[in-house]
Amino acid sequence: MKTIASFTVDHDKLEKGMYISRIDGDAVTYDIRMKKPNGGDFLTNGALHTFEHLFATYARNSEYSDSVIYVGPMGCRTGFYLILRDSVSHEEAIRLVRESFRFTAAFTGKIPGSERRECGNYLEHDLEGAKAVAEDMLEVLKDWTAEKLKYTE
Repeated sequence: MKTIASFTVDHDKLEKGMYISRIDGDAVTYDIRMKKPNGGDFLTNGALHTFEHLFATYARNSEYSDSVIYVGPMGCRTGFYLILRDSVSHEEAIRLVRESFRFTAAFTGKIPGSERRECGNYLEHDLEGAKAVAEDMLEVLKDWTAEKLKYTE
């Protein structure tokens, strides 16, 4: 079988940030790397789960909602994938991610979709953990530009 594109990236060289993972037709997959791969520090399940609820809720309610295809965590627990239609520029995608992370960092109240009838694992949430990850990534992405979206060789 052919190796999928994300497995061809040297994860030992990958740092926290936002990258273009692949482009398929009109769909752009962004790799939002929140932890250094194989660094021993991973997103906890509760923080990752809460972050997913907040990130997806914000992105799907943003001005780009019609262009959001997918928001979801990586199985390795080092980040998230964001898939957008290419009608959203790379600069706008960075802005959307920053806005989503600001929303998460400042969030108070009931986590969207966290009721038993809404979620398959409603008991495992960690709002404070999600907020801490968002704050950390806001610092990482504060000066991020479209030129930085390319994986380093």
